[in-house]
Amino acid sequence: MNTTAAFGPVDHPGAPVPADLRSWSAAWTDYSPVDITPEELRADALTGETESWITDPVAAPQEIDDWQARQERALVPFEIDAAGWPLNPIGRTGRAGRNLGGWGENQAADPVVIAGSGANRRILLILRSDVRQWALPGGMVDPGETAPAAVTRELQEETGVNLTGRTPDAILSRSYVADWRATDHAWVTSTAALYLLPDVLPAAAADDAADARWVPFTSVEQLTEDLAAHGGLYEAHLPILTAAATRLG
Repeated sequence: MNTTAAFGPVDHPGAPVPADLRSWSAAWTDYSPVDITPEELRADALTGETESWITDPVAAPQEIDDWQARQERALVPFEIDAAGWPLNPIGRTGRAGRNLGGWGENQAADPVVIAGSGANRRILLILRSDVRQWALPGGMVDPGETAPAAVTRELQEETGVNLTGRTPDAILSRSYVADWRATDHAWVTSTAALYLLPDVLPAAAADDAADARWVPFTSVEQLTEDLAAHGGLYEAHLPILTAAATRLG
């Protein structure tokens, strides 16, 4: 793997990747992705105590010794290259390093909470503090935590809505997420759980959510249009919202 000498900003789009070279099986000796690792995840910052969200406090994935176990519990299968680097299952991204707490797959949990029906249907969304877009409440699964436990924990932490002990009405997806932080060697997958409520519950933003609201949800198209002038809809969650809309009919 070749990376550029300097670090790029975390929102750098990365080096262009032609479609025929995206696959890791395609030879590309001059591939030079942009390293977008922020300062807090570089070697110098990982020598002492680190924040709790940094689940792999190491500067390079070769320092991790449980890759086989991680591969076995991954939501989306992935490979490790000969140098010991995990490979993004969608292929090359044009971006190296990481802007996530862990190397390889970072599992998230996303609750889709919908109240009411028909024209009165509402969905609970948060305003993300990082990109200032409207998204599903949710976050990363903690080490040793199950995805179902993370779903209800994140929901309560970010919105105050407590559905602990309630079984989801459906699991919408367990899949790769096109998260803006993804690189060749660190990416996000998600378990999305659907909860259907007869009416809205009191919600208030907390944790890393800047706002929390129940908003009308009759279709993904309507939701996208309504939120366009208010920060917009978080693009990575569109497939989950589409799956929810399809299930509701």
